[in-house]
Order: sequence, then C-alpha cells, then structure tokens
Amino acid sequence: MSEEKRCRCPWLDTSKPDYVAYHDDEWGVPVLDDNKMFEYLVLESAQAGLSWYTILKRRDGYRKAFANFDVDKVAKFTLEDEERLVLDAGIIRHKGKIAATINNAKCYIEIQQEFGSFINYIWSFVDHKVQVNSVEELGDYPATSPISDALSKDLKLRGFKFVGSTIIYAHLQAAGLINDHSSNCYRKQEVIDSYEKLGVAWQQR
Repeated sequence: MSEEKRCRCPWLDTSKPDYVAYHDDEWGVPVLDDNKMFEYLVLESAQAGLSWYTILKRRDGYRKAFANFDVDKVAKFTLEDEERLVLDAGIIRHKGKIAATINNAKCYIEIQQEFGSFINYIWSFVDHKVQVNSVEELGDYPATSPISDALSKDLKLRGFKFVGSTIIYAHLQAAGLINDHSSNCYRKQEVIDSYEKLGVAWQQR
C-alpha cells in the first residue's frame, strides 16, 4: 500500500514527516531496555502542558543536554548543570522540569536497585502483558486509566516529579505497554505481530 493510502492513528498530523516517522517506527513498540525507557520518561515529563510535537522537535537537544539519556550521568548533575541547562535553547528551558529530570534520574536508579531493572518495575503494572485497546476514533482515546493512576501514584510516592496520570498514560502508550493504535491504523497489527519475536505477552482489553 502506498504511503499516501496508509491509514494511521487519528491523532497524527501526517503533514509532518518527522511526526509520521515517529508514529510508524517507535510509538507503541514495547520498550524493554532501561536506557530507552528513561529517555521516553524524560521526554514525556518534559511535555507537561505542551504538545508532544514540541518535544519531538527538540529530541536531539534533550539527548545532548542530558548525556544521551544516561541515567547514571544525569543523576550526578549539579545545581551548576541546572543553571547551564536553563540557558540551553535546544530544550524547554523550564527550571522545574530540568530539576525534575535530575531528581527523577536518582529515583529511577533507586527503582533499578530495588527491582533489578526499571523494566521489571514498570511492566509489573500491566502484569507483564501489553494491554491492547480497541480504539476507533479520536474521541475513544482516554487521557488516563486505572493503570496510569496506579503507576503515577506509586512514582510520586517514590519521589518522582512531573509524573501525573495523564503524562504517565502517554508514556505507557509511547513505550508500548498499552497498544493504542487505532483499529484501522496499519501499525496496530504490525506491532501485535512483533510481540512474539520480542517475547512479549499481550491481552485484548
């Protein structure tokens, strides 16, 4: 099927090639690597109050600013690093979000130490199974869910910041713990077909 005729999720602005590439290559694919999961969490928390595309355009800037998303390095950032990053035009220069990223890196490492990996921790909230939802149109997408509520609450108790339920639901979608590709999106079945190769279980919601 030609690119022009491919059906994609209704939230996607198909006039933006980089946005389309993100949807086609990354969004909803299960993340099973701690470093990648940290990257996704950094970007989602930066999104708070903004559009996702605003952050996507600055992804390379975030990569450079936050040590290629190396959680151990970010956790060692100092107040001087915070002040430096507030002046960095490659990212959103929001002092609270920058401080939260450094704080969250420290909390992330604590979870890694407790659970063996952040992956073990976060996937336990979906019983280690991708939750495949039935989404037909834009109005079918929820902003939160009981799963994102529970995960958000637990992360906050562990000291994380900028991890409200709406942010966390978007994170679960992006990182593939929830498959919210619409029913007519060509990627929905492709992602489902990838689960066996990835060794990931799934269940229809």
